[in-house]
Amino acid sequence: MQKWITLIVCLALPMVVGLTSGFLTSSESGGPWFKALQKPSFNPPSWVFGPVWTTLYLLMGVSLFLVYRSPHTSLRQTALIIFGVQLVLNFFWSLIFFRYHQLGLASVEIVLMLGAIIAMVVVFYKINPVAAYLQIPYIAWVSFATVLCVSIYWLNRAMG
Repeated sequence: MQKWITLIVCLALPMVVGLTSGFLTSSESGGPWFKALQKPSFNPPSWVFGPVWTTLYLLMGVSLFLVYRSPHTSLRQTALIIFGVQLVLNFFWSLIFFRYHQLGLASVEIVLMLGAIIAMVVVFYKINPVAAYLQIPYIAWVSFATVLCVSIYWLNRAMG
């Protein structure tokens, strides 16, 4: 029973973070400010983001579960801390970009987030390679999102 509770908590944690961030920025992400921004030609349609992020948050939860259930070591503790750091960065990116309209700061923050995700995957791999492999789509998406964010910043430099 404890294993199932742990799995549910590990799955729920990133989902709750993502849902909260989405809730706090939902009016802005589809609002006039965002619609007025110049976007690059490779900007995906808005309907893509929900399914992608839901999948990524679920994969994060499974990876967290695999690492959390590993033996208690200092490396495991480091992995859990890095997981928390990247999740906090993930949460705040949406607020910086959508709520506060700080495109330059959001570009810097997403680069930091990508670095934290890569660090997380490296440490996860040492503990449980499957946990690391499950994060490859996350690295790919945030790499794309980084290029997208920086491109939007570049096209709208006067706005911040």
